[in-house]
Amino acid sequence: MTSAPAASSAASRLSLSAADRRRLDEVEALARQGAAGVAPLVSRLDDPSWAVRRGVVAALAQLGDVAVGPLCEVLVRGRDNEARIAAAVDALSASSGDAEGAVAGLVEHPDAAVVYDAAQVLGRRRSAEAAPLLARLTAHPDDNVAVAAIEALGRVGGGAAVDALIASATSGNFFRTFPAIDVLGRTGDARAVAPLVSLLESPVYALEAARALGRTGDERAVPPLVGLLSRAGEAHARVAATSLLEVHEAQVVRLGVSHAVAEALAAAGPALGRRLTRCLPGADVAERVALGRLLGWVGGGEAVAALIDLLDAEPPVAYAAARALGERTGASAGSAAAVDEGVEEQVRLALRSGESARRLVLLPLVGRKAAAVGDILACLEDRDPAVRALACETLARIGDVGAVEPLFARLADADARVAQAAQGAIQSLGSPRTEALALAAAGSPDTRVRRAALRIIAYFGYAKGLEPLLAAVDSEDERLRDAALFGLPFLEDPRALQALLQAARHAAPRTRASAMRALGQVSGEEQVTEVLRAGLKDADAWVRYYACQSLGRRGDAGAVDEVVALMDDEAGQVRVAAVEALAHLRTPAALAALRRAASAPDADLQRAALLGLGAQRQVDSLPALLSALDAPDAATRLVAVSALAAFGGNAPGGGGGPPEVLPALGRAAHDPDESVRTAALGFLAAREEPAATALLVGLLAHPAARAAALSALAQPVPGRIAGLQAGLESADEEVAPLVVAALARMGRADATAALVDTLKGGHAHSRRAAASALAQLGPAAHAALASAAEEDPDPEVRRLCTEALGR
Repeated sequence: MTSAPAASSAASRLSLSAADRRRLDEVEALARQGAAGVAPLVSRLDDPSWAVRRGVVAALAQLGDVAVGPLCEVLVRGRDNEARIAAAVDALSASSGDAEGAVAGLVEHPDAAVVYDAAQVLGRRRSAEAAPLLARLTAHPDDNVAVAAIEALGRVGGGAAVDALIASATSGNFFRTFPAIDVLGRTGDARAVAPLVSLLESPVYALEAARALGRTGDERAVPPLVGLLSRAGEAHARVAATSLLEVHEAQVVRLGVSHAVAEALAAAGPALGRRLTRCLPGADVAERVALGRLLGWVGGGEAVAALIDLLDAEPPVAYAAARALGERTGASAGSAAAVDEGVEEQVRLALRSGESARRLVLLPLVGRKAAAVGDILACLEDRDPAVRALACETLARIGDVGAVEPLFARLADADARVAQAAQGAIQSLGSPRTEALALAAAGSPDTRVRRAALRIIAYFGYAKGLEPLLAAVDSEDERLRDAALFGLPFLEDPRALQALLQAARHAAPRTRASAMRALGQVSGEEQVTEVLRAGLKDADAWVRYYACQSLGRRGDAGAVDEVVALMDDEAGQVRVAAVEALAHLRTPAALAALRRAASAPDADLQRAALLGLGAQRQVDSLPALLSALDAPDAATRLVAVSALAAFGGNAPGGGGGPPEVLPALGRAAHDPDESVRTAALGFLAAREEPAATALLVGLLAHPAARAAALSALAQPVPGRIAGLQAGLESADEEVAPLVVAALARMGRADATAALVDTLKGGHAHSRRAAASALAQLGPAAHAALASAAEEDPDPEVRRLCTEALGR
């Protein structure tokens, strides 16, 4: 128990009056008395100051069991002051004691107001044990009590008291139906779908029922929502569209892919596209996002025209429209819509006549069709350099080598981004003409074009390019020399090596540095090693930096002592390069230096050392890496996670590596920094050990990590399926559906077999989740579902299987 309530913090006190501060001091003193302070604290629940009341609430909550009885007594006998009652409810809701039993005893009280407060407390405490009691209260004669019980069940979550919620939702009582609809949609229970569908026929409840059906994420909600979309007014249609997208996204999370909504909309025909288009005016952003996605699945000329117009809307809407069009053209992976050849023509037409902003959105939507090349080439002349750069990238993606010559013209573009994109596209495409064009460009009077041409020659290793490279090494232009020196290691000619060795003694420091960097790409040759070691003593820091890097890349163990000496270099980048080089020089002296650097006050040096220790994978280095997981800065913790991940199945000792590594990665998965958590989850996802799967399954219980953990578990690494089956043996009602979702998302025969095994022999909640997942797999699961529909001991499993079979 802490000695002071949260409300009495120094920061909070600054804005309080002197009288309030005095009374808060008294509250703190009473809290320190323990049980003896309860009565006087309870008497202050109606203090006129909100800040003081918060302090009293915090103190009574911290006191736990000794305060529960007196607080319940306030709810029964102290009802003459609303502030006092509200404070008592807050204290009981936050109590560290076992308040459920005492509060549950109040639900039989004849005063409905007391029962109402009891229901509030039980809901705010998320007491699953109280669910049956709350279910009974949903039928209480007093509407306020019934609503409080319904809302409390919503806080409890899961499938608690679904039957009671269904009764409330279908009761016809206006005050009870609305909250029950909302809570039903959030239960995730399949039984909620049918009563919610029945409410779609009510003009009073249809909108809320449609929203709730979306929240169920259940595929059985799709046909009735499509029906509402087709026949209802525009306001209802917008809500139906939003709910259909919500169902689709929930199905994708559960199964990895879902075509139910797309297929239902496509079956409805182009007329539905016209209706959706008419719903766009007046729709808010979320509704237009949903309408855009649905228009893509419906297809047809009007739908596509509407989507193209939406490309000019707010970013979320434009993104949704672009994604929908990409699915129709096949430019988006995992498309839920059938590829439509006619859509691509409309996209190309819009690209041809569009302004720069629209072209930026349209270019990624162009499929891999040679017919589009002409329209993309026109974009190379757009006034916006971002469009020109994207056009270069699009030409590379399409793969038409006929675009190479126009791309060479872009090497002279005034914008460096465009010239770089053109160079990258040329290197990606290649072509019989590329060599001749590159050699011609290497003689260009424009130094920008010449530099790009030298890089292209180096990339392809054209033997005829040696002369232009050697000529550039002798150029007065330092940047040309850099480009040429970069390319020389890729040409197998003695003259290339001699030019590099000569450049390592050039008067210009930048040229010497470029030569040192390039020599790291050359194999063998004792004279190369001598030149690089000499570079460690160069007066220019960048020359020393690249000499270190190259010696490390070449694995020159004889240079260890000289490299270690540079860990005290005056230039920070040289110190870091020395540590990075030592990671490649696997000698005892190098390892000892890395361990010293891992505790260096220089953060950059420390991080480089941690990565080096990870690369060395020596078990004796683990304490330094584990200690770095507690570093105050996230960047160091992130590096420590990456280094620890290197201790995998190939680590010394074999198996899964040192036993300390997996728990450390599991701890990092809870790091306060998102980048550290993401990295830890990514490394856990790639691990094959059963313990890694168990850690990821454990993370499913934490909402902040749930989505990432589910994606990680769905990666079918060896041993993952067996690990998930083991996880299902102990998974609770909340986690079991998520583990099943990971199996379903794999889309593999062995994962489906694991789901069938679960349906045959898992726990009840695992069998229910498996039945729901197998229902989406069609004929492949028919036999298993049919057997469970007849023989499973759980009536809910039998019901789910029967519905899946369409009986």
